[in-house]
Amino acid sequence: MKNACIDFGNTRIKIGLFENQKLIAVDRFLNLEEVVTYLIQKKADHAIVSSVTLDQDAIKTALQFLKSLVFLNHQTPLPIRNDYATPETLGYDRLAAAIGAQVHFPEKNCLVLDLGTAIKYDLILAEGIFKGGIISPGKRMRFNALHTFTKKLPLLDSDEYPELVGDSTESCMQSGVINGLIAEINGIIEEYLKIYKLTLIICGGDAPFFESKIKYPTFAAPNLVLEGLNRILIYNVENS
Repeated sequence: MKNACIDFGNTRIKIGLFENQKLIAVDRFLNLEEVVTYLIQKKADHAIVSSVTLDQDAIKTALQFLKSLVFLNHQTPLPIRNDYATPETLGYDRLAAAIGAQVHFPEKNCLVLDLGTAIKYDLILAEGIFKGGIISPGKRMRFNALHTFTKKLPLLDSDEYPELVGDSTESCMQSGVINGLIAEINGIIEEYLKIYKLTLIICGGDAPFFESKIKYPTFAAPNLVLEGLNRILIYNVENS
């Protein structure tokens, strides 16, 4: 079967197209009309939607030609057990990424590091139990906070690794954000490893930047969320 995993973001729509469990294409679109044209052209059979932006009824109407359509929310049946205390507040990307980790490493404890706007550390146990984790400000958010909540600090960003000891206000800020994040990431992993034997998986827009600075072996999975969405979709189609 051909599956479409549709992630409606704030500005773009990302679709992962799968044949069973094999990812065959990743494309991005601006609106629902483009999505409809694409899915018809690709002869998609089933789809799962992760969206916090568009009206669900509008999506249902537009995609009614599909054999089945699943909306990911806190009530969606899952191939794992969700132990999160407030499942209605859990970000869909965190849940899907954790399930994607199980696709790659079944029967292993996994810690997912999603390095994006926020830094998210999520733990899923070998038994297929999602426990939760940590949410921390990401790189750009930290630079923005230094600028927003002070009177004189400039708005910066950096795609380079700064020296530990800055010799100007800008280089001190860059060191604080970048070296601080590197220390945080390695420190958090170290604390988790005191409790669990783990496989570490990284994803997110800033993963390539930080990957070489992580002291522990990691597995890079840039399409982890899409792979998790596809696993949820297959589970729902098989059990419908």
